[in-house]
Amino acid sequence: MLGLPVDLPPLPEASDELIELTSSTPKPRQKRTAKDGSVRKARPAAKPHRQARHRLLFGVEEHMRKTRDVKQGEFLRSYKRILPDLISSETQLLRALSIANDLYLALEEQGYRVQIAPAGGDLDRIRIKEQEVDRKDRKYGHYHPGNIWAPDRPTVLYVDTVPVGLAITEMTERVTVRYFDGECHREDSRLIRSAKPWQLTHSWTNEQDMPCGRFRVIAYSPKKGVDWSVSWQETEQEALGALIPKIVETSKAAKGTVQRLMAAEDVAAAKRKKEREEEWERYLKREDARKVAQALADSQQQLAGIIVRWGKAMTVERFFADAEKRLNTTDDEDRRKRLEERLVLARAMMEGVDPLDFIESWRAPQERYEAKFD
Repeated sequence: MLGLPVDLPPLPEASDELIELTSSTPKPRQKRTAKDGSVRKARPAAKPHRQARHRLLFGVEEHMRKTRDVKQGEFLRSYKRILPDLISSETQLLRALSIANDLYLALEEQGYRVQIAPAGGDLDRIRIKEQEVDRKDRKYGHYHPGNIWAPDRPTVLYVDTVPVGLAITEMTERVTVRYFDGECHREDSRLIRSAKPWQLTHSWTNEQDMPCGRFRVIAYSPKKGVDWSVSWQETEQEALGALIPKIVETSKAAKGTVQRLMAAEDVAAAKRKKEREEEWERYLKREDARKVAQALADSQQQLAGIIVRWGKAMTVERFFADAEKRLNTTDDEDRRKRLEERLVLARAMMEGVDPLDFIESWRAPQERYEAKFD
């Protein structure tokens, strides 16, 4: 191989014995009996694949970030109004979506579908309180009170056929803020703490409700007139994710209570509707009687006016008749012709004296208004 001679070993001598090759005969395959087949173990069922993201949340982040102008310490206000009921500041948006995704998927695994309520239904969103600690006053927004974005339709989950509203909101806490460089900043923020004393000379402090980074989940009845709600909120010691199993169980257990309240509200709504219809019918009857009386009074007043007009016309007619009678006794021919012309002009100015012409313009009460009730 490298130009050196190679010593090859000698080959062994060949044997004169013949080697016989025989093909192997395959053994017949035994048929499996029904008894043996029943012993065969079944393959374990494959576990259902859990979605990485709930279908309701696809594209939500992009829509939430397309927001109206928001000041420091305010929630996002998306231009789109048909979105899941999710309220968050920009810094906590990804965490809010993560909480919503875990909650929606946990509910779907139990068979409770989560969706946006259909349009034109009788499901409404309740007012969601954003304060972590309930206070008498509210100081959210740069100019109090600020408006918080809300979807046009509630997000609901269905426990069988019972709808339960579902809302997720980041809470606010009362903090001291400083108006500095045209914006409100938290007093404990890095910008304010690092500012020089002379830079804060023309700044001032105030109290304001600002997003705190902790979230609350609210389950409620979206049916109008049903007052039922329950909420869960996380603390610095307990995250909201640990409460999701409890939220699912509470939503499941609330079916009976919400269903009874909905049935009671249906009965009360039917009663209120009947009362409104009866009150409306009484109003229509009062209006009908008033219009009948008004038509009678107007008709009588018109007839009295016609009689007065006719009486005035008869007085004028007697005046002309007496004038013509006296004109015939006048001896002065020139004066008589001149007065005859003036009488013709004067009579042409006046209306007739036929009472039928007067009564023809009169309108009877039935012509003015026809009664609708007896």
